Amino acid sequence: MAWQKMLYSCCLLTVCLTYVLAKPPPDKKDRVHHSQDLSDHPHDDKQDFQYDHEAFLGKEEAKTFDQLTPEESKQRLGKIVDRIDRDGDGFVTQPELKDWIKHTQNRYIYENVDKNWKDYDKNSDGHIAWEEFKNATYGYYEGEAFGDLENKETYKKMLARDERRFKAADKDGDMIATREEFTAFLHPEEFDYMKDVVVTETIEDIDKNGDGFVGVEEYLGDMYSPDSGEPEPDWVRTERQQFLDFRDLNKDGKMDRNEIGHWILPPDYDHAEVESKHLLFESDKDKDDKITKQEILDNWNMFVGSQATNYGEDLTKEHDEL
Repeated sequence: MAWQKMLYSCCLLTVCLTYVLAKPPPDKKDRVHHSQDLSDHPHDDKQDFQYDHEAFLGKEEAKTFDQLTPEESKQRLGKIVDRIDRDGDGFVTQPELKDWIKHTQNRYIYENVDKNWKDYDKNSDGHIAWEEFKNATYGYYEGEAFGDLENKETYKKMLARDERRFKAADKDGDMIATREEFTAFLHPEEFDYMKDVVVTETIEDIDKNGDGFVGVEEYLGDMYSPDSGEPEPDWVRTERQQFLDFRDLNKDGKMDRNEIGHWILPPDYDHAEVESKHLLFESDKDKDDKITKQEILDNWNMFVGSQATNYGEDLTKEHDEL
């Protein structure tokens, strides 16, 4: 009986080791930008509108509305509609609705920018010039040409990289960033027009031989540094096959700019596009492909919650449980 227990323990240890070797380590780099879901709730309007509330308001703001009276919710919704209608023509279009949903979902990014804004906008004019950012970030060192730093070449590369990214984010080319442009500078992966600079920076990080491409060993080297003599883990072999089957689309043994862009910024399912069309369709009573403020307020409980909608949902759940 003892040998059977020992054999079982050995088998269990083998299974555990295999599992560990097959799994990537927790610090493995993930360069892929994943679009987040609009809500953790299922999208089932027959059950409730919680998905729509969180998609339209953001998760934290949706919780705030859940504590308001219906009258307060409608009043706040009316103010939001005025902000969504950017051209002030009295209508909300599907693109305007989509932009709003994307803005609410990325609110944490804008809050981060707001928190750090005053550190760079030294003259408080509501804009951040490249010189302001450069002086705040590199000013002391750059004034001495990075001369006292051991890794001054690294600082020079960082400065050049930041300047290139700032120029890419600065749409009008005046080297003075608006709040939106500065957000694109800090979070380029969130903006379509910054895709090219994100790809360029990724190549610079991974392309060790400087040929402008990413080969399979460079791809693996970005996420795995083997110890001398250790066998290649299963997860590395899996990543190697992923590179050959799905990353290297033209099968030339390396990834070019287009393939790298497809890898790190994949064409995901556009949740904001689908939700904006859904909200418009459900509220557009005259079917003119745009909605008025009144049409939105008439359908207010789909856009925002309140104490009343929560009470109604609780009654429905209690009835279902019975």
